[in-house]
Amino acid sequence: MAVSKTHPASAIVEAAAAGVTLFGENRVQEFQNKAADLAIEMAGGADLAGIRVHLIGRLQSNKSARAAEIFSGVDSVDSLRIAQRLHDAALRLNRRLPILLEIKLSYEESKSGLDPESAELVRLLERMPDLTALKLRGLMMVPPWSEDPEDARPYFSQLHRLRDQLAARWPGLDFSQLSMGMSGDFAVAIEEGSTCIRIGTALFGKRPYPAKPEGE
Repeated sequence: MAVSKTHPASAIVEAAAAGVTLFGENRVQEFQNKAADLAIEMAGGADLAGIRVHLIGRLQSNKSARAAEIFSGVDSVDSLRIAQRLHDAALRLNRRLPILLEIKLSYEESKSGLDPESAELVRLLERMPDLTALKLRGLMMVPPWSEDPEDARPYFSQLHRLRDQLAARWPGLDFSQLSMGMSGDFAVAIEEGSTCIRIGTALFGKRPYPAKPEGE
């Protein structure tokens, strides 16, 4: 997955021309604006017909309906409430939306996700067969940041074990996807069983951030 968050639509067009078909975006509003630019690019001849764009950032409940409309999948479902809202929105759109459950294995407060030991995770998985407009594909996780890729290995290994445990407990659900690993640690993630690595900086360079006003 090419993580195109904060990069312009032109970066997606360029990556698509090089053969990339799966992209990740962090915010609903950001991609909504970018989607308008992509439509202009397509009108100008850019071939974007085969690309898919997934939401990988935390989803606010009040933006669930829009997310179900503009994204090809949501890889950051972290509560039963969000899953229910996505289901209801996808049902109205007559589509089946692929999702991943985001699991929090990090101690960092800034990270979001379902606690692997929580009753919320159990309730969500028990309800999944009833959420017919959603298609569970597996799990996603972001480890604590570290300069040493090996520091992420225990977290990747833990997510893999959790996936196996959940698959054994709920054999009717699909846990085939493990989304883990980014630019700095993707090799370790692949060794630990990742099926989807999320690469941003290594493809697009450092993310552009707005310049601070003078004096700050």
